[in-house]
Amino acid sequence: MSLVVSVPTAGLARDIQPVPDGVEVLVWAMDGPAPRERIDLLVPPYMSGTSGFRHLVGVKTQLVQGESIGYEHIADHLPAGVVFANAATVHETSTAELAVGLTLAVQRHIDDFARDTARGRWAPVGAQSLADRRVMLLGYGGVGKAVARRLAPFEVELVPVASHSRVQDGVSVHGVDELPELLPNAEIVILTLPGGEAARHIIGEAELAALPDGALVVNVGRGPLIDTDALVRHTAAGRIRAALDVTDPEPLPEGHPLWSSPGVLISPHVGGDSSAMHPRIAALVRRQIDHLLAGEEPENIVIRT
Repeated sequence: MSLVVSVPTAGLARDIQPVPDGVEVLVWAMDGPAPRERIDLLVPPYMSGTSGFRHLVGVKTQLVQGESIGYEHIADHLPAGVVFANAATVHETSTAELAVGLTLAVQRHIDDFARDTARGRWAPVGAQSLADRRVMLLGYGGVGKAVARRLAPFEVELVPVASHSRVQDGVSVHGVDELPELLPNAEIVILTLPGGEAARHIIGEAELAALPDGALVVNVGRGPLIDTDALVRHTAAGRIRAALDVTDPEPLPEGHPLWSSPGVLISPHVGGDSSAMHPRIAALVRRQIDHLLAGEEPENIVIRT
């Protein structure tokens, strides 16, 4: 069986080698007409939005393999009859690393010390530990579980929360309906949800007001999980701290009040963008090639238009 595979960069084309006999690999950044009428496996460019999907009209595909875990609004821009898979297994570890790193940076004032270093200023300050803190993990999918594994050695009290309560792998997971009772005792809240309308503003004015003074909100999921206006009010007042890898709007515009709010640390949506990503997306693409050649169901299918 012959198989046509399109990837967005020459680097990914190199990294998926060697491919089985009969597999043709093309490099196409989806910035113009498709190079073939049939592309069996298509990988769009990373973090490129959905504008390139218009070039898929009339192209026969078996699978579109995204490079991100999130896939909100993707279905609205795909032609009919397309099967889309997300990049589960690719970004969980890197995103979890950043979630823990951002948490530690704010808790231990590492962001302040970086500014002091640039000024040549020696300014010791006591800090909140991560140890012994009650950490709510809002989202218990692949990224949430990866965060939980990395937090275990820090001796925290972990409170996992998901769409519904359950016992999973011996872990008691709370449902989102329990948030009003859980938030007043949460010292740190880490959001790892993938987004979508159902989770929009899951942390809003009422939820932020329910948190204790000095609580830290860390978002490595999607910006709209948090009501930005409400977060600005609470951080500007110095009542809530925040560490954000994602924002709403995004990119965060110059002059936005979050940039100057006290106790806020912002990274520019780089949770999955590490050296671990490239070999992992290559491994996923190679597995998908094998699945298609064998006539098997591909991994991670999340959309069928």
